[in-house]
Amino acid sequence: MIQSLTPKFIRPNFVALLLGLAAATAGSASVADAGGLGLFNRSACDAGCVMGSCDAASCDSACGDPLCCDAVDCSGLGCDGCVSCVSSCCDAGLLGGLIKPSDRCFDDFVSPMINFVHFEDPRTLTELRPIFVNHWVPERIGNNIPAGGSIQLLAMQFRIALTERLSLIGVKDGYIWDNTNGALDGLLDDGWASVTAGLKYNILRDTQSGTIASIGGTYDLPGSRDALQDIADGEFHLFATGGQRLMCGKAHLMSAFGWRVPSDGFLQSESIHWSNHFDLKLTETTYFVTEIAWWHWIDSAKGGAALGVAGQDLFNLSTSDVTGNDLVTQNVGLKFKPNAKTEWGIAYEFPLTEFKDVIEGRLQTELIVRY
Repeated sequence: MIQSLTPKFIRPNFVALLLGLAAATAGSASVADAGGLGLFNRSACDAGCVMGSCDAASCDSACGDPLCCDAVDCSGLGCDGCVSCVSSCCDAGLLGGLIKPSDRCFDDFVSPMINFVHFEDPRTLTELRPIFVNHWVPERIGNNIPAGGSIQLLAMQFRIALTERLSLIGVKDGYIWDNTNGALDGLLDDGWASVTAGLKYNILRDTQSGTIASIGGTYDLPGSRDALQDIADGEFHLFATGGQRLMCGKAHLMSAFGWRVPSDGFLQSESIHWSNHFDLKLTETTYFVTEIAWWHWIDSAKGGAALGVAGQDLFNLSTSDVTGNDLVTQNVGLKFKPNAKTEWGIAYEFPLTEFKDVIEGRLQTELIVRY
């Protein structure tokens, strides 16, 4: 399947992506457009709820930064968090400008939590994101395999804005603790998670309508054998992700579609996923969050065992009989965002489909420290 898709889809778009990324690094939006990415940027003012005139022209001229806009929005602040155009509004970045600050014009958004390895925030961000997951496993999984118990993961995601559009992202790492039962306990043990990193590129950014979209890709480097993180030589993940401001920043939608492609289809399965996020602002600092994720397995590992499960987002097990399986999960939680640089969240996730794969329930908590 991979070979049939590669000549028709991957190669021309991959060339366009490389041209666009090269143009972005060079700082030329027009060349990026020529690369076929269809970039769209509208950053003169904030959302449509602007209550005053936009002073972007004078501000941008003074700051020399097209993303520094001080229009008055519903919060009384400009999209860069400043009330006037002063030098602090236009941060040159860290390490001599090699690391850029996060995009301030979408500070009213909060990051998604479900499917946290693959559901990427569409914004250009610089942040550290420690995550703790307590994952409960069904008493029986797949082809009636005795299991039960739980798995814990402590991870540290990172995102680094390299330009106003291009980001380096690290979405999976950390350590896994095995507290499972039954036959699964004999297969899984404590160990280091695989390391997943890649690039994300912002292709659409409209601060007036609150619309943003990005594309990207990551590669999963094998981790510990004991924690079942070293099956085959890793996998690629290609994704598109977008967000939309609603109700003048009181609510938001995000949606992402991704394709997990193993480097060795003989040993690992191939799947697609669609993840969706909705949040509603309860107070100035508190958000209600609910999310739904769908996984569909399109190809099994031809040389795998008949397990009947693939491992959801934390694993990609060598299983030969998951083609056509569908898993849908939902979470419900809260996000607390006291300021633009700090975000804390907690959510509980549960399966909606009869097929549970390896999830009975999941409690996730995280802290985001953003630059």
